[in-house]
Amino acid sequence: MNNPLLVPFDTAPFSKIKNEHFKPAILQAIEDARKEIDTIAQSTDEPTFENTIAALDFSGQQLDRVTSVFFNLNSAETNAEIQKIAQEVSPILSEFSNDITLNESLFKRVKAVFNQKDQLTLTPEEQTLLDKKYKAFSRNGANLPEDRKERLREIDAKLSKLTLQFGENVLAESNKYEMHLTEESDLDGLPEGEKEAAADLAKAKGKSGWLITLDYPSYIPFMKYASNRNLRKQLSIAFGSKGFHNDELDNQGNILNITRLRYERAKLLGYNSHAHYVLEERMAETPEKVAEFLNNLLNMAKPAANREFMQLEAFAKELDNIDRLEKWDSAYYSEKLKQKLFDLDDEKLKPYFKLENVIAGVFKVAEKLFGLRFEEVSDVEKYHPDVKTYRVYGEDNNMISLFYADFHPRPGKRDGAWMTSYKSQYVHNGENVRPHISNVCNFTKPTASKPSLLTFNEVTTLFHEFGHGLHGMLANTTYPGLSGTSVYWDFVELPSQVMENWCYEKEALELFATHYKTGEPIPMDYVTKIKESATFQEGMATLRQLSFGILDMSWHATDPTTITDVKAQEQKAFKETDLFPEVEQTCMSTSFSHIFQGGYSSGYYSYKWAEVLDADAFAYFKENGIFNKDIADKFKDHILSKGGTENPMELYKKFRGREPKLEPLLERAGLLAK
Repeated sequence: MNNPLLVPFDTAPFSKIKNEHFKPAILQAIEDARKEIDTIAQSTDEPTFENTIAALDFSGQQLDRVTSVFFNLNSAETNAEIQKIAQEVSPILSEFSNDITLNESLFKRVKAVFNQKDQLTLTPEEQTLLDKKYKAFSRNGANLPEDRKERLREIDAKLSKLTLQFGENVLAESNKYEMHLTEESDLDGLPEGEKEAAADLAKAKGKSGWLITLDYPSYIPFMKYASNRNLRKQLSIAFGSKGFHNDELDNQGNILNITRLRYERAKLLGYNSHAHYVLEERMAETPEKVAEFLNNLLNMAKPAANREFMQLEAFAKELDNIDRLEKWDSAYYSEKLKQKLFDLDDEKLKPYFKLENVIAGVFKVAEKLFGLRFEEVSDVEKYHPDVKTYRVYGEDNNMISLFYADFHPRPGKRDGAWMTSYKSQYVHNGENVRPHISNVCNFTKPTASKPSLLTFNEVTTLFHEFGHGLHGMLANTTYPGLSGTSVYWDFVELPSQVMENWCYEKEALELFATHYKTGEPIPMDYVTKIKESATFQEGMATLRQLSFGILDMSWHATDPTTITDVKAQEQKAFKETDLFPEVEQTCMSTSFSHIFQGGYSSGYYSYKWAEVLDADAFAYFKENGIFNKDIADKFKDHILSKGGTENPMELYKKFRGREPKLEPLLERAGLLAK
């Protein structure tokens, strides 16, 4: 028992864990979970909800804890050894998952309970869990003949390795690229803070001059401010060609294999495509409904996007005699045009968004809305010194969650921002076990002369991920399988996206947006300009998001077996949404981790779907006051605490009193016909 992962633990014992502990712990936890499953499957007692469905949901908890620690580290603090272990254990975990869903004795008991569900007196949560458990079997091959079950196992094992490999390649591509600049003139246009950060990066690598990387805090400011067009082009192509170099890190073959295997898997299970399989368990229900949704928004956004693009092109020509706007010009001239139109830019705003103040601000917003109190603590182990830990208390002063916050980029951390958990909430043996939630982001690090100052986009990102965090922290369900963010994928973005709205409101900004040197509150004309500029190029932004959803569906809603050219397939998908000239050397699909590594395959549309929900939900707050306690309580009681215990539309209607309307989104985005 000298493996810290095999001793029962509450908070993850990071300081005691060594890489060599992971694989033995996972193998042992699988064996222990297998015994629990066998006990349920081989029971001679009559199958009941408690001894079969509930018992199944509470099984394998040690395995869940161990794998959550392992895979969270593989995203936030990985290394070659952890990646190697991930490649080894992923197929084993996939096989174990198949062993459960293809266990005939177990399915027989689950089916027996399911078949008598109309005679059982179940709560809505119990009914949902019963449906979910039955579908976990029926949708994963339990009704297949033996030879097809075997093929399903092979497919799942291959997919687990391929999706991991895809992500590892993207991370390796990001880590290996550096643009080393030795002439200060190459940084013309870059704000002083960004220059200092680039010099610090170079110094950390033992180099003179400045380093620009593909990490967002380095990449985005350069694309936005650097006046050297050739260097912007070089950096843009490097960013856009990750996994597209026909070398050992190339992802084209991985994409073709992943999509073909997903399609074969769906067909095996009786579905027309991977998207048909996935969307059966989504609010959108079918690929046809998703296509209709995306096309409707496309038709509304495209005229505005074309107008905005022409305006940007005319501006670039007027300013610098640019004849043809390229992708590496977009952020640069958009920022200059925004400054001209609104006299507002990130450099003016950043001094008011010191990271620590924004964290305090999002905590204050959560306190005013939901009565939460966050207390930073030092007695919880961390996996990296950058991580901050908090205990979260509710209105009754009971601890409701542990919260990890990890905000800066480093080589072992993948790009982007996400929420995850180390421990789910559930009620067992009379105890309401509270969750351990984590937010991981990649914000600019402090320098010798400046603290970490966030762009406004980073502020909204922090609020977004914190919204996911609240969904986990405020969970209050009986069963771990329905807790927190265990909801339909096109509903999961509602709590995160609705939180972004507070970033634009004077009442909320006054709580935290103060100058990091003087303590002066953000000037009210800045707040007005933030609001006014919120719809700046919203048509182009909407078109961009829709293009990603359309690309996702092009890979997953039809038969991909005839696709041989990844780039050609992508160009075909982007045909209706392209504004800029095509760049031959780049390919978005080869680094589209959301759909080829994360859980968003056939689900990228859900960001826009959830925007409809969040705009409609926030309109309710606006009508009654953005800190209205009654509305906040409804949101907590019917959305945040309920997890996946009921159909999401029913939960939304309980909160809002009706189904969501599209108009608040169109109005907010400035896309309603004038």
